[in-house]
Amino acid sequence: MIDKEVLTAEDVKALQPLYTAVISALKEVYDPEIPVNIYDLGLIYELTINKAQEVSILMTFTAPNCPMADQVLAEVQQNVEGVPGVAKCTIELTFDPVWDRSMLSEEARVELGLDYDEDDYGKLNE
Repeated sequence: MIDKEVLTAEDVKALQPLYTAVISALKEVYDPEIPVNIYDLGLIYELTINKAQEVSILMTFTAPNCPMADQVLAEVQQNVEGVPGVAKCTIELTFDPVWDRSMLSEEARVELGLDYDEDDYGKLNE
C-alpha cells in the first residue's frame, strides 16, 4: 500500500476529478458470478490517492475461494492504471471484515431485486 500522507484541502480538491474517474473505472469491473460491478457490490473497502497520483485499493471478494480472483484483480489493475493521470495502482486483498449483503449499494440492491428497508435486513438473516 502507498504511504498515507496528509492532504490539504487544496490537494483533495485537485484530486477529486481523478478520484471520480477511478471510481468510474472500478464500476466497469463486474463480479463474474453476480451481474453487479465490484464498487456497488461493496468489494472496495478503501480507495486512496496520494499527491503523486498513486492509487491504493483495499478490496475483498464475496467469497475467499473465488475462482476468478486473479482475473478480477488483473482487470481492476488494468482499468485503474488506464485512467489518465494515474501513476500506478497498488491492490491489497483482505477478508477482514468478511463481505456480506449489508455492503451492497442501493443500486446493487435494486439490481439484484433486494430492495428492502434496513429493518428488513435483520429479518432476512434470521
